[in-house]
Amino acid sequence: MPGGTTRTTTYFDPYPLYIARGEGCRIWDVDGTERLDLLGNYTAMILGHAHPKVVEAVRKQAAQGTGFAAANPVEVQLAALLCQRVPSLDMVRFCNSGTEATMFAMRLARAFTGRSKIARVEGGYHGTHDYAEVSTHPDVAEAGPPAAPIARPDSIGTPDWALEQTVVLPFNNADAAEAIIRREGGQLAAVILEPIIGAGGVIASTVEYLDRLRSVTRELAVLLIFDEVISLRVAPGGAQQLNGVTPDLTTLGKIIGGGLPVAAFGGRADVMELMDPRRSPNLGQGGTYNGNPLGMAAGLAAMTELTQDVYEELNRKGARVSEQLSEVFASHGVRAQVNGVGSLFAIHFTDRPVVDYRTKASSNRKMTHEFFLGLVNHGVLMAPRAMGALSTPMTEQDIQQFIDAVDAVVTEQRSSWESDRV
Repeated sequence: MPGGTTRTTTYFDPYPLYIARGEGCRIWDVDGTERLDLLGNYTAMILGHAHPKVVEAVRKQAAQGTGFAAANPVEVQLAALLCQRVPSLDMVRFCNSGTEATMFAMRLARAFTGRSKIARVEGGYHGTHDYAEVSTHPDVAEAGPPAAPIARPDSIGTPDWALEQTVVLPFNNADAAEAIIRREGGQLAAVILEPIIGAGGVIASTVEYLDRLRSVTRELAVLLIFDEVISLRVAPGGAQQLNGVTPDLTTLGKIIGGGLPVAAFGGRADVMELMDPRRSPNLGQGGTYNGNPLGMAAGLAAMTELTQDVYEELNRKGARVSEQLSEVFASHGVRAQVNGVGSLFAIHFTDRPVVDYRTKASSNRKMTHEFFLGLVNHGVLMAPRAMGALSTPMTEQDIQQFIDAVDAVVTEQRSSWESDRV
C-alpha cells in the first residue's frame, strides 16, 4: 500500500499508526499501546468503539445475510428515521461514502435543473470525486482575492473541466457570495456547502450567511445542498435544525452507519423523484452495497441510541472541552484559536479568529504537527490537523486526561515555539 496505508488521511510523518482494536473511547495499536481516541474514525464513531447495541445488531443481521440484490426492511426503517429527523428530507437514497453522496447530489442537481456548474465554498470538503477536488485547500497566493476566489485544483489528477464547471464562493461573506451567485446564476445547478466546515477547521457559518444563500438560490431556481456528513452529529436534525435554514438536498454519512460504510443523500420530493425508475427519463443510481442490510442494521442501532438527551449531554461536554482548551493555551501565552461546535472542535495556532479558509490558512503548520505528535506520545489521538470529536462513552476523567495531555504537550513545546516566533 503506498505510504503503508489505504487512506491518505491516516498517514502522517514519521509513520502512521496501526490500530488493532477499540473499545468505548479507547484504542490499542499493534504494539499494545493504549490511547484515548479523540478522532473516532474522523468523527464517525459518535458512540465510541464496539458499542454493545451496534455489535448485537451487526451480529444478528450477519447471521441472516449481509447483502442481497433487493431492498430490505432495515433500510426502510433507517430511511424513515432520517426523514423524520432531518428537516430537508422528504425522500432519501443510500450509498457507501460521503464522496458518493455528494457526487450523486451534484449529479441530481445538474439533471434536475439542466445546468452544469456547481458553486462551492472555498475550504469546504465534499469528498474526492472530480467535482469535489476543487479549492478545498488551495495555496492562498494562487487562489485570488478573498471576496472572489479562483477555482484551484486539489490534486495533480483534477481535470480542467472540473475547474471550468466549478464556481468558488467565500465563506461567511454573504454580500460577496450573493454577488457571485447572481453573476453565475443562469449556469448554476447548485450551491453546495458544509453549514459547519468540518475537515477544514470546524468553522461554523453565520445564520445570516445561510439565510442569504437560501434566499438567492430560491430566487434563481438554484438548488441549495447542505453537506452534513460531519455536522449531523451536532443535533438530531443536523446544522440545518440548529440554524433554522432548510436546503433542497442534504448529504449524510459518518454517524448514520454506526461505524460501517454508509452514507445517504436526500431532500425535496420533486427533486428526488427524478431517481424513480418508473419515470422517464430518470437518473439511475447503482451500487452493489447501497443499503446493505449489515450497514443499515448498524446505522439504525446507532441512530436509535442518539436521543435528544444524548445530543445535549455530548454538546455540553464539547462546550466545556473548548473552554478548557482555550484556558490551557492562554495560561501558557500560546497563540491559538479553539473552534468548537457541539462535540466537534479544532485547534488553530494563529492569533486571528478563524472564520473562513483564509484565516484558517494562517495557522502555523509546524506547531500543529508538533502538537499532534506530542499528543500521540502522551496517549491521545486527534487528527493531524488538530481536529477532534467527542464520543458518548467519554467520562469526566477521560476529558481531564485529554486536557492534562494538552497541557503537558504545550509545556514541552512552548520554548521551541517561542524561538520559532523570534
